Amino acid sequence: WTAMTVPGAEQLDLRDIDAFNDKTAYVLSIGNGPASRIFKTTDGGKRWTLQFANQDPKVFLDAMDFWSEDRGIAFSDAVDDGFVIFITENGGRAWTRIPRDRLPPALPNEGAYAASGTNVATLGKDHVWIGTAASRVLHSADRGRTWTVARTPLPTSQSAGIFSIAFRDAMHGVVVGGDYQREGEAVDNAAVTSDGGRTWTLTRGLSGYRSVVAHRPGSKFQWIAVGPQGSDLSMDDGRTWTPLPGAGFHTFSFAKNGRVGWAAGERGAIARLEGF
Repeated sequence: WTAMTVPGAEQLDLRDIDAFNDKTAYVLSIGNGPASRIFKTTDGGKRWTLQFANQDPKVFLDAMDFWSEDRGIAFSDAVDDGFVIFITENGGRAWTRIPRDRLPPALPNEGAYAASGTNVATLGKDHVWIGTAASRVLHSADRGRTWTVARTPLPTSQSAGIFSIAFRDAMHGVVVGGDYQREGEAVDNAAVTSDGGRTWTLTRGLSGYRSVVAHRPGSKFQWIAVGPQGSDLSMDDGRTWTPLPGAGFHTFSFAKNGRVGWAAGERGAIARLEGF
């Protein structure tokens, strides 16, 4: 492993990274106002370009995701009861804010948990889902032009709600979360959908609070949910879960072939999952 530095980000809190190959990746930092930024590298991290430098003191970026190297989306906590979502169509050279009148109304102080960088999930060329701290899911099937919003049955509070959302196809998805101040508890903190996110059904069996959920590429029904206290595996599309042995982590993703997974956690820990 080689430690890298993003120039100008030494004092920032980097929470999300999206890589496409060994050369191209985006990173997002969180925080109020100018602390929320997006950088990009096209040479494997040797050089980074500041692409989005937020100036609105009320904007707080939470996460981003991409349909392709050129087309991406970033989500912020709501501002004045209005959602704040940015779109790029040109590889990040410009990030355009979606007009407020094209978005559903936000609940008071509705935002997202900037935990694992996975509360925004894109699919194919046009679909995107966003899970909020109010346990609601925003969905666009036309790359941000129009939106719907649905409520999930996950409880919400100052420290609880949806922390991660993922879809294996346009119909089937999973949300996980819980209360990050009660990491050992698992109270109604997972739900599944089979209609593209219009309705959600609670499932049980997670071993505690989970900050990330991921579908295993190449499989039909295999999912993994990971949190600081441990991980759980589902073999039946998120309906039931079995604990996995080993340490917990804050974020996780599968390699594209689905054969291995990578997790990152406390004090710079990085782990490889294989043979499960």
